[in-house]
Amino acid sequence: MTDSVKKVVVLGGGSAGWLTANRIAAEHFTRGLEVTLVESPDIPTIGVGEGTWPSMRNTLQQIGFPEDELLACCDASFKQGTSFVGWQGQTAHTYLHPFSKPAEYPRLSLARYWLAAETSTPFAEFVCPQAAVINQQLAPKQVRTPPYAFNVNYAYHLDAGRFAERLRDHAVQRLGVRHIRAKVASIASDPQGDIASLQLEGGDAVPGDLFVDCSGSRALLLGEHYGIPNKPAGDMLFNDRAIAVQVPHESEQVPLASTTLATARAAGWIWDIALTSRRGLGHVYSSAHLSDEAAMETLKDYVRHSTDPDKLSYKALQFEPGYKARPWVNNCVAVGMAAGFVEPLEASALALVEQAAAMLADQLPRDRALMNLVAERFNRKMLHHWERIVEFLKLHYYLSERSDSAYWLDHRQEASCPPSLLEKLQLWQQQPPGHDDAPGIEELFPAASYQYILYGMGFQPRYSLAEGSGYARERQRADKALHQVVQDARQLTSALPSNRDLLAAKRQAFNQGEDS
Repeated sequence: MTDSVKKVVVLGGGSAGWLTANRIAAEHFTRGLEVTLVESPDIPTIGVGEGTWPSMRNTLQQIGFPEDELLACCDASFKQGTSFVGWQGQTAHTYLHPFSKPAEYPRLSLARYWLAAETSTPFAEFVCPQAAVINQQLAPKQVRTPPYAFNVNYAYHLDAGRFAERLRDHAVQRLGVRHIRAKVASIASDPQGDIASLQLEGGDAVPGDLFVDCSGSRALLLGEHYGIPNKPAGDMLFNDRAIAVQVPHESEQVPLASTTLATARAAGWIWDIALTSRRGLGHVYSSAHLSDEAAMETLKDYVRHSTDPDKLSYKALQFEPGYKARPWVNNCVAVGMAAGFVEPLEASALALVEQAAAMLADQLPRDRALMNLVAERFNRKMLHHWERIVEFLKLHYYLSERSDSAYWLDHRQEASCPPSLLEKLQLWQQQPPGHDDAPGIEELFPAASYQYILYGMGFQPRYSLAEGSGYARERQRADKALHQVVQDARQLTSALPSNRDLLAAKRQAFNQGEDS
């Protein structure tokens, strides 16, 4: 291997592999960097419906991927957050985690004024006009709003298989990524322990200077070749199984929900994602608390409300919650499930792929001497993200008052809670979540997200937050902001089209452009 980094080899396709290849190729297209993606011809993408984070809009813009193509060709719909059902304690209790932050955030914390009001209005509706848009199943923007722009913040629901195919075509046809379909027979190393090349079945070799492991949970390069283990997270997040199914819409005119629906069950939860042509459903559960047979029956009971569950095909998935504390070793860096996976809640998996791919593209080492420095920085950043993801997801379970099963009771044991979260919960007894709780510029879940979960779940601080000169001084400003929330909600709900109407208009415009 030469000192200069001229060849990047990505092992594995799917959303992780192709997003990474696109991001690196787009950033370094003009300097002649060679990007090659190798994927096995017989490993299908796990396309069960996928939720993204709003950061996906920026990622697609960075690689030059047209939004209308995504909406027209990936069975995509708009996602404006997550709706939680039955997590707090009562089976009918619901709350929202919208993508738009509370009004006047971060200059003003409206949480204090919501708590002082002792109102029956849910927190998200009180502080954010997007809640009204979500409740009426409206789109995040108007028909003439430019691609990727918005009236309220949004991400996407999409078919992961179709998405990977479009990303592949974009990378190969527009960005010059070399694509090889072949199985890896062995891995050749140089005397310093770096990977020198991938030896393919059939005898060909793919040399490289930097190798990106996107081979899924197998982690062929980082896990099997370098022997880097996962740091387990199953003692805090218990889910390790999922059953997924695709469910047709009852009609082509059925309204499309603006959020991922997450419905709590006795030993897990069910995701419900509305794509344009169908729904993607899945039951995530803990095998230590529920048998596979009982989990299947739980999912079928949910499906039975809309169709005959026995006429559908189900896909069983297994995973071990955990992540690589050192995702970059020597000249190999893991991205996606090769770097770890904890569970599908809050769409953190793809968001972390985006973070890793962006850092690789932005700080790609020009030579081997710089690689160790970049790797050390990369490892620190990714470890921070994983720790914060586990903490934030655990918050959803730890706050629950459900007592109908050992699963929920076990989740409330302090021993299963990250110490950092226990400390924050003590501080939140006297102050709302703020920037000191999520201080990084690129935090996946900012303090506003903690507020939505905390107060959506009914957290009541021990001390009154409606005290002090700061509260009184900003009372008038808060009243004005809250009044504006009501006004904005009225204007948005009267001006925005439905999700289905906007998606139909976007598909029509794209198809007409294709025909011309």
